[in-house]
Order: sequence, then structure tokens, then C-alpha cells
Amino acid sequence: MPRQHAFEYISEASPTTAGERVAILYGNDSTLRRWSMDTLIGQSDWSQFDGETTKWSDLRDDLATASLFDFDAGDKRTLVIRSADKFVSNHRPEIEKYVAAPGDSARLVLELDSLATNTRLYKAADKDHLLVACGNATDAKLGVSAATRRKFLTGYVAKRHQTNLTAGAADALVELLDEDIGMLDTEIAKLALYVDVGGKIDETLVRNIVEGWKGKTVWQITDAIANGDAAEAIRQLDKLFTGGDKAIALLPQIAWSLRRLAMTTVVIEHRERTGRSWQFEDALSAAGIRRPAEAQSAKAQLKTMGRPRAKELLGWLLDADLRLKGTHSAEGRDRFLLEQLVLRLARGV
Repeated sequence: MPRQHAFEYISEASPTTAGERVAILYGNDSTLRRWSMDTLIGQSDWSQFDGETTKWSDLRDDLATASLFDFDAGDKRTLVIRSADKFVSNHRPEIEKYVAAPGDSARLVLELDSLATNTRLYKAADKDHLLVACGNATDAKLGVSAATRRKFLTGYVAKRHQTNLTAGAADALVELLDEDIGMLDTEIAKLALYVDVGGKIDETLVRNIVEGWKGKTVWQITDAIANGDAAEAIRQLDKLFTGGDKAIALLPQIAWSLRRLAMTTVVIEHRERTGRSWQFEDALSAAGIRRPAEAQSAKAQLKTMGRPRAKELLGWLLDADLRLKGTHSAEGRDRFLLEQLVLRLARGV
């Protein structure tokens, strides 16, 4: 059947029965992948395998073995391959052959970070099986817009925490915290504690709580980074860690304003390479910095930071994000990585 986005798939009152034999969940948002997995599997019998180490030979017998409790389609045994990108790369011919004519004994579920639309696997899943896109970024081709994200947050996510989230509050949360659904879900859970069960979370509450002392502290960190004051940036970062915040939640908040500075630099360099004139205000606007006060502050930060350091921001932030989700996800190592990143950003080394 045609691809669905996780916002639509998860929110359905009665999820489609497609995917009884093969399902592929792909995209960069791990929370959307997990919720889609929960929606798909329900209470059925299932086993999971590590895609980094699993071989196709490990699955052949399991795929041909039915569950002892397979009384109907809802009880079909499910084999889930987590982090399956390497598994697919290593066994593409076998997987493509199986997906073209899957067995009835068990259901195969592949969880992927990404899946190219021009592959046989994608086309086969899109035609005959369940294909759920789990990316969180705005993408017209996937049907992801500010409106669909807002609807998902005010509907499904708010309902998870027995609260009502206004459209303005949802937009404010995305503005302050970026697009990661796991982080947004966590923040809505915190905000729900400030209202009665079934109460309303509005934009004012979001800005008072989320943009309160934490927002000011994050701003002080990014300002210190831009000014090259590593000591001050580390002092402010320590306040957030002491307050119980985790590195995985702090990085997107710190990265948000720095990413816009980096994109401003990208715009300027592109215009220079193409022989076009540029003005700071135009480049800032193209990077999403349009309010006069924000533009003035960003302009000063870029001048203090210098172009060589600003050009490195995107690479450094991406590297830190990947490490926090991989080699440095453990407690202790995550804090070390974020402190190391702040020093690098502030010093430019």
C-alpha cells in the first residue's frame, strides 16, 4: 500500500492491517519509529534482532516458524530487525527476494534510519506492504508540514499526557526545542504537571516555563560560545546539568541558534561564489533570523565569532549529535561530549 507518515499512522483509531507479512519503518526520529512499532505490534508475539550483527541465515528458520498463538492475523509472530541499515546493505538480494514473496508464518519488520526511494526494497514495500516514514523534518513529499506536526502534537501527544495543548503552544514548543518528537513529548509531559488533568497548556505557559530560566541559560551559553568565552559557557552548562537536564535534550537547544548562524554563513559564501552581492540582513533573513532584535544580536555574534569558526559549526554540531546517539549515549560520556563540544565551539579548535 502507499507510504504513510508516522503522524498519520500512529494517530489512526484503527491502524491499517497492512504489514501483516512485511513492514518497514524508516526515518531519523527514533521516537516516531518506536511509537510506530508499538502501533504495529500491539500485543502480538515478537522477537527482536540487532541489525548490526544479524545474518540472513539467522532469520530463515524463524521466518518459516509460526507462533504457537497464531489464532488470527493479530497474533502473527513478528521478527523485528533493529537498526537494520547494515543488515539491509549486507543482505539486499535475499531481503528483496523475500519481500517479493513473503511467507505467511511470521511478519518481518525492518527499522531503518533511512531508505532511498529508488531502491527495489522501497518500491516493493510501497506497493504491497506497510511503509511508514518516521522523519520529523518538514518535507512536502512526505506530507510533513507545520500544520501536520501541530495536529499530531495537539492530538496524539497531548492525549498521551491527559492534557489539552493549544496550537500556539505547539508552535512555541517547536520554535524553542526544534522538531525532535521525543524531546517535544518529554516537555509536554513536564508542562502537563502545571495544569489539572484535562487542563489547557497554552503558549503563555510554554514560554514562561520552557523559555524561563532554562531558556535564558541556553542563550547565555550560545552567547558565550559566539564570544569565545569558553569558561562562561561551561559555567552556564553546569547549571543545566545540575538542574537535571540531559545532554541529549540540551544539544538541540544549544544548536538551534548556532545552526542559524551557520546557515547565514552558508548563504553569504554561496552568494560570494556565484558573484552576487549580499547584505547581512538578507542573509540572516534567509537563515530564518527575521526579528530586528534577533538579527542585530546574530550579526554581532557572527562578527565576534569570525567566518572560519562559523563555517565549522554545522559539521561540529552534526558530529556531536551522531555521537550522542551512538558512542557517547551512556551517562557520563554524554556530558563529557557536550562539554567538549562547547569548548570546541567557543575556542574554534
